[in-house]
Amino acid sequence: QVQLVESGGGLVQAGGSLRLSCAASGRSFSSAAMGWFRQAPGKEREFVAAINWSGGSAAYADSVKGRFTISRDNAKNIVFLQLNSLKPEDTAIYYCAARYASTWRRGPDEYAYWGQGTQVTVSS
Repeated sequence: QVQLVESGGGLVQAGGSLRLSCAASGRSFSSAAMGWFRQAPGKEREFVAAINWSGGSAAYADSVKGRFTISRDNAKNIVFLQLNSLKPEDTAIYYCAARYASTWRRGPDEYAYWGQGTQVTVSS
């Protein structure tokens, strides 16, 4: 079992930046591939970014590529999502998730553990 707690969300103007954090506790964090997903009102949860256990491989949704960066610190059991050049359409609740496998996946069903989410709101 692993517990995930996200933080760092907030209200920001278009073009601004935020850094989301996801702190893990419990089961070995370094064994997990980690993902970030988001869900806007009335929409399905969608893939944003993912990173493998070592941080050596990452993937991004086309809509955020070049603007968002995922990283992890296995010594501190934290995964980050740096959000730059934010747009109003990035407004959503952002969730981190863990899957105990070496590689990432894009589908939310591939992840067994989820945090409670952090709200990101981008004003125009």
